[in-house]
Amino acid sequence: MSAGQIIGTIDGLQVVGLDIAKLVFQMHTVDMFTGEIANVQIKRAKVLEHFANRARCLVGIEACGGAHHWARELRALGHEVRLLHARAVRPFVSGNKTDATDARAIWLAVQQPGTKFVGVKSLAQQATLTLHRQRELLMKMRVMQTNALRGLLYEFGTVFAKGSRAMLGEVEAALEALSTALPQMVADSLREQVQRIKALGEDIAAIDKRLALQLRQDPDMRRIAEIPGVGVLTATAAIATMGDARAFGSARQFCAWLGLVPAQRGTGGKIRLQGISKRGDAYVRTLLIHGARSVLTHAKEPGPWLEQIRQRRPANVVIVAQAAKMARTIWAVTARQQDYQRGHRSVRPQAA
Repeated sequence: MSAGQIIGTIDGLQVVGLDIAKLVFQMHTVDMFTGEIANVQIKRAKVLEHFANRARCLVGIEACGGAHHWARELRALGHEVRLLHARAVRPFVSGNKTDATDARAIWLAVQQPGTKFVGVKSLAQQATLTLHRQRELLMKMRVMQTNALRGLLYEFGTVFAKGSRAMLGEVEAALEALSTALPQMVADSLREQVQRIKALGEDIAAIDKRLALQLRQDPDMRRIAEIPGVGVLTATAAIATMGDARAFGSARQFCAWLGLVPAQRGTGGKIRLQGISKRGDAYVRTLLIHGARSVLTHAKEPGPWLEQIRQRRPANVVIVAQAAKMARTIWAVTARQQDYQRGHRSVRPQAA
């Protein structure tokens, strides 16, 4: 908090802590003139009406389910909205954890100097993330169904080659060979499971087509898709997850937000670097690591930086380093609105 700033205000705006929920929201604020504390409940249907009748203020919300929706709605009413990660709010929760305590903790946390805020996602970005979440769920369901089918047929002495494609190519012949040994109702049930697996594959392919269409329509996604190792899934997921690129002060901050920088532990002035922190979105981090592995395996011209690090470090360390470099490049290309240039070298600004 800057010197001379009134508690409960930021940039002259009254600060409001809003704890959102399914039906009842809790609001905490302090009147900047009278010092009166207001900690009241608001019904969900009355939230927009309440803030439409308030003077422009700064609303702090914990980044949880539905937070981005309410941030967009309150911004449309002219208010300033800042989303906070749960880790930034938790230290200010004192006493019993109630809605009133949470709203007060949000009100306190949003005023702390150096607090990093979560970028508000647009409606299009959340729609893209919905497709990714659906695809991820379908992939898990297909793996579960495929593994279960392998296990069931293994009980009858049938084994398949590795990979779902190989299994689906052989399962019909295997069921036909077992038709005399299996009861008809069991054979029919197994064939229905095969059809479910194929239907899941068709659903996944349909979502892939929708994501490819989204990539062609979004200039930021097309821009980062030119980066080696970044495909349709990584490009669409990275832009949708990032939100506003300007919410990150640098490429390193974005990389740290994805958990691709070393965790640190220190005491007595001595700092020890550990493995990557693995904070942030595990889905995007996984896509980046898979893309980095593809670059190391299939790139015709990896580049001098990658060749040098491969000579000094183990393969998995090199893969994570390449993933971190890809994340930094994604932020730079998006934040600066410029096309990807192979071999580009950034220049540090000279001190005055």
